[in-house]
Amino acid sequence: MELSANRFTRAIAAGEAQIGLWISLCSNLAAEVVATAGYDWALIDMEHSANDYFSVLSQLQVFAASRTTPLVRVEWNDPVAVKRLLDLGAPGLLFPMVQTVAEAERAVAATRYPPRGMRGVSGATRATAFGRIPDYATRIEDETTILLQLETRAAISRAEEIAAVDGVSGIFFGPADIAADIGKLGRPMDPEVWALIKPAAQKLIARGMPVGTLVMDPAFAAELLNEGFTFVAIATDAGLLARAADAALAQTKGALA
Repeated sequence: MELSANRFTRAIAAGEAQIGLWISLCSNLAAEVVATAGYDWALIDMEHSANDYFSVLSQLQVFAASRTTPLVRVEWNDPVAVKRLLDLGAPGLLFPMVQTVAEAERAVAATRYPPRGMRGVSGATRATAFGRIPDYATRIEDETTILLQLETRAAISRAEEIAAVDGVSGIFFGPADIAADIGKLGRPMDPEVWALIKPAAQKLIARGMPVGTLVMDPAFAAELLNEGFTFVAIATDAGLLARAADAALAQTKGALA
């Protein structure tokens, strides 16, 4: 039994546009609803949701039956959390609030076995099909997606240096936190936010580094993809449910006599 190729890792490296969905409802059933919708990737969020290891595991199992690649946003740049998620078989990780080259190096090191990193070794995990994948240790480094999230003006100013760290697969810009950092809390679509993000993103794109983000406007997401962004999430599961619930109620109330 051989390790499966990571479609998302290879797609972004080849510059193929990847459309994603944010997953925060912490439910394997909710994940199953969207798993066959046709998204290229889905981000299971542990930073801003009630997800724990068991709920992440159940959602990874759901997405394994689809062609959507599930990534996990780890709670923090913590090698213990990283080790556990990789052993659960997460095909890729998004590290929040990376501010410096040293933090980027720490994130990558947490995903690598010694001597290239600090990941602990366990041979009988879900990631190795419980010991049935003999080439896991030699190939997993090339297959795992490592995304780093830049969320402040200071981090953006170091974007090229952070992206140059060996092992980084892509850079993710977090517009909500960038907005907060520049005094625009709650305004992730403010022009000043994107005046920071877009020039930095274009410099990375010119260097061949895949860049991505999350926006709630599919039309703007398409604009970013057309400008060279490689991976863009266009909605959240919770947001889609909330908007559909509000719209159904408003429509019904509006039709009342």
